[in-house]
Amino acid sequence: MNVEVRDAVSGDAPAVAALFYHTILNVNLGDYSAEQVEAWAGPGPDPGMWETRIAADIDLRRMFVATEEERIVGFAELEADGHLDTLYVHHEFQGRGIASRLLDRIEVEARHLGIGRLYTEASITAEQFFRSRGFSVVRQQLVEVHGHVFRNFVMEKVGP
Repeated sequence: MNVEVRDAVSGDAPAVAALFYHTILNVNLGDYSAEQVEAWAGPGPDPGMWETRIAADIDLRRMFVATEEERIVGFAELEADGHLDTLYVHHEFQGRGIASRLLDRIEVEARHLGIGRLYTEASITAEQFFRSRGFSVVRQQLVEVHGHVFRNFVMEKVGP
């Protein structure tokens, strides 16, 4: 498998929106109820929201996409304060090292920007991946999304 990681461009928004939506509905069902994942995913893919995020000021947010033969198979976002806002891998490409490739790119970028701490809110599904990559749990938390309460983990990694 030849996976490339690059900066996202506005034309990636439809694929990123679909990947976000379908990944949640297919991957997170093992750890959250059907009602929770439906609330999390939203009513359907929203390319406009993702285009806005991709077009954000590069000094505030960077989005990277992982591609295989031009197909977007994952994406991740790094904010200027070290917040890893998203990291999603297409449900048909789980377990192939794509999340690690994206996180590697995020860590390189963080070092380049002088960011000494990465932090994220990891789902139950993603917690073990982040632990395996040197993140530690700061605390568990309950968050509300569209009227549904979710448990996740605030995690951090110092010195990426």
